[in-house]
Order: sequence, then C-alpha cells, then structure tokens
Amino acid sequence: MKTLIVYFSLEGNTEYAAKQIAQTAGCETLRLMPVKAYPDKGFRKFFWGGKSAVMAEKPALEPYAFDPALYDRIVFGFPVWAGNMAPPIRTFIRDNHLAGKKIAVFACQSGSGAQKAFEKLREALGITQFEAELVLIDPKTRPNPENDRKIREFCEKLQG
Repeated sequence: MKTLIVYFSLEGNTEYAAKQIAQTAGCETLRLMPVKAYPDKGFRKFFWGGKSAVMAEKPALEPYAFDPALYDRIVFGFPVWAGNMAPPIRTFIRDNHLAGKKIAVFACQSGSGAQKAFEKLREALGITQFEAELVLIDPKTRPNPENDRKIREFCEKLQG
C-alpha cells in the first residue's frame, strides 16, 4: 500500500513529525506551502493563523505535484490552530479527489484542540473515522521520549 503524508508546518514541529513518520513507515511526503506565508512570530502569528483557521479559509498554495491514483492512503499532518486544522489542509482537500482513500492523521499542538480539529477534518472529508490518529506535543521544540513512542505506535498501525 503506497502512502503519502500531506502536511503543513509553520514552526517545524509538524515537519519534524512528518519526516519521522515517513522514515519509520516508508512513506513519501508532500509539504503544502501557502502562496502568502503566515506570520511566524508574536501576536500576528496567533491572530492571523487563528482567524484563518476559525474562518475555514482556503489559502492559495504554491504549485505541487500530486496524482491521487498513485496512493492508497493519505496521512494528513498539521499544527492545531484554535481547535482547527491549518487552512492549507482545507485547500488541499478542496482541490483533490480523495474518495476511496484510506485516511490517517496526526496533529502537533502546544495545548489542546486536536480532537476537535480531527472532527472538522472528518467532516471536510466526509468520513466517519480515520485509520489511525496521533497527537503530539511540540515534538521538535520540546523533545520527549513519549512522542517518539507515539510515532512508533502510529507507524505500526499504518504498517499493520
């Protein structure tokens, strides 16, 4: 089964996790990049990112190569913003036909909100459950053996 990790990362935590998962589970990755970058520091980061997430915006993305016929499974990865998925994920879902794909998800957060974001992702995809779910607390900026264990277990679900 061929798997693609589709992710957005602002501060590097989601990218760190995506690379760990890709290496452990033998997956390819696709990093989504908005045409207009989000602020990554201070109040503006929280204001614009949170507003964009709450308003369910779908920002324009830099061009990327994706052929859905090549993949059986899509793993979405994103930072949690105001209890929502990061908006570039919404754009990807809108722009690509994913019906019939197995879907897994991971989210990086500093506090809480991942389960709420997962529910919104299920709604956006029109599905009732994910093949696997993973919630990490800032895996790059706050290294923790617990995150490493969770990543291994997530990969085992993908491979099993």
